[in-house]
Amino acid sequence: MSSPATSSDHGEFQKYKYAPSLAAAVIFIILFSGTTLFHHYQTFRSRTWFMLPFCLGGLCEIVGYIGRAISASEPYGNWTLGPYIMQSVLLLVAPALLSASVYMELGRIVLWIKGEELLFIRRTWLTKIFVTGDIISFLAQGAGAGLMAGSDPDQAKTGQHIIVGGLGVQVLFFGLFVIAAAIFNSRINRHPTPLASIVPWRRHMHSLYAVSVLIFIRSIVRMIEFIQGFEGYIISHEVFLYIFDATMMFFAMVIMNWVHPSQVAKGIREQMDEKRKVTGVAEAENAV
Repeated sequence: MSSPATSSDHGEFQKYKYAPSLAAAVIFIILFSGTTLFHHYQTFRSRTWFMLPFCLGGLCEIVGYIGRAISASEPYGNWTLGPYIMQSVLLLVAPALLSASVYMELGRIVLWIKGEELLFIRRTWLTKIFVTGDIISFLAQGAGAGLMAGSDPDQAKTGQHIIVGGLGVQVLFFGLFVIAAAIFNSRINRHPTPLASIVPWRRHMHSLYAVSVLIFIRSIVRMIEFIQGFEGYIISHEVFLYIFDATMMFFAMVIMNWVHPSQVAKGIREQMDEKRKVTGVAEAENAV
């Protein structure tokens, strides 16, 4: 899986520091295809539209590993640019898309159990702040990966620094998000709302925590990878990508398959329908 290579004989930046594994890439194409297809089914069947970024993140994972599979099929050292860019950019930014849905789910859990008063900021602002941070991280990582995917060593170095910054933003906002979720969780346990003892919100919070930890660890490892630079140990060994990125993101997607937020979305819709019915009855009585 690895090979001690840093640059070509002509000083050109070398795309991989090892011979990419075709078997590993194909395995994760299959795994991500399965969970992503199921996510699309769950999302469209239940109309849980805030999970669309999550579905898109799964598609990025699939196409990214297709790029790695193509590279693995090419002669060592003669990798074409297209597949390398596919895997470099898409595998880097995919978790940011997963994160966007995770951020939005917390706001909907709060709405579901009527716990807005227990947040330290307004629910709508909570979602906007974290999604904005996620967008900044996404754009920075995408831009940095695009620069790194080129053949210019100086641009690649600049891209490396931009990616570190983007991952730093992702780690910062994810850390703050977990703290915000934990504070809300603690407050709702001490002062439960009437709905908090009825609806199964805790299982969704637990899945949210689990996915957050997986993405957080992945982002920390990737940030260390880019801080180490092109000659670093992590970037020179493919196994780290499959342990700390592919495997963790796959389990994050499976967890959300298992505890899908569609239950939260359905619960909110039912509450809104009930509210409309009550409002309609009240208006009818007033008209009599």
